[in-house]
Amino acid sequence: MITSIFKKSTIINYSLVVVLLLLFFFLYQSSHSDAVKATNSFSQNTLLAILLVASFFFVNFIVKKNGLTKNSSYAIFLFFLFLILFPSVFNNSSLLFANFFLLLAIRRMISLQTLKSPKEKIFDASIWIFIASLFHFWCILFIVLVYVSIIFHASRDYRNWLLPFVAFFATSVIFVFVALIFDPSWIGYIVKQTQTNFQLDYFTNNFQNLALSFYAIIAVYFVFSMIFSITNRPLILQASYKKMIFGFLIGVVVFLISPEKDNSILLFTFFPLAVMGTNNIEYAQNKIYQEIVLLSVIVGSFFVFFAQL
Repeated sequence: MITSIFKKSTIINYSLVVVLLLLFFFLYQSSHSDAVKATNSFSQNTLLAILLVASFFFVNFIVKKNGLTKNSSYAIFLFFLFLILFPSVFNNSSLLFANFFLLLAIRRMISLQTLKSPKEKIFDASIWIFIASLFHFWCILFIVLVYVSIIFHASRDYRNWLLPFVAFFATSVIFVFVALIFDPSWIGYIVKQTQTNFQLDYFTNNFQNLALSFYAIIAVYFVFSMIFSITNRPLILQASYKKMIFGFLIGVVVFLISPEKDNSILLFTFFPLAVMGTNNIEYAQNKIYQEIVLLSVIVGSFFVFFAQL
């Protein structure tokens, strides 16, 4: 059965997901060779592939290090399935870099539950978020998640509330200084990204609309499943799962207000939704239910991916 393949974390599982990732990545690149050649060189595509693989292993590290899931590989597999729903992300280096830095920030925010070195973790998380916003400006909204983490774990020390401002000042000064030396147009690019666009009229074909609709159905189901079952989770992990819910909602807001709108911007919601989806599957007692949920996501993702080639 499908669930039996990914219910454990082994080198075989990791290898399978990485192979599938690279296969679909290069399949998309080859099917869009004209557009890709116009923007990406071979070295750039190699960099994107490395960044994707690094993101996968970092997703796995976060969930295992913090006990967000059981000993399975569902999280990285679901992350892969969400990626192929919106394959245009394979050709968007800015989003991939922004998401990677957000993963670094989320790691620090989740580890706040240990209450060890909270100031360093808050400052680090803030720095990573502001760096991510240099690649996609509205990622700056994830600073809200930093304050949510402070409320959960470190609200008594007023200095913790000021650290994100210090991080913002440090990142801004360094960025402006570097931009003025190498390319002042970087500043104009950031300013342009501060615009908003709430319209959902960017679809170039019906399959993009189908992909968004399918993902929305999956998201609503997994999010509400987590909301209604969170009290049944271990008490020490409940704050982390709440951060996943907040992180997903912030990612949706980033998608809704981004000026150059595209389905691939939903990339910022993939990690929290993968965690919630994994919990939905792992905590289900009915094996048939587990198979149906995972098979539905697999079939839907594969169909939508090939329909968009």
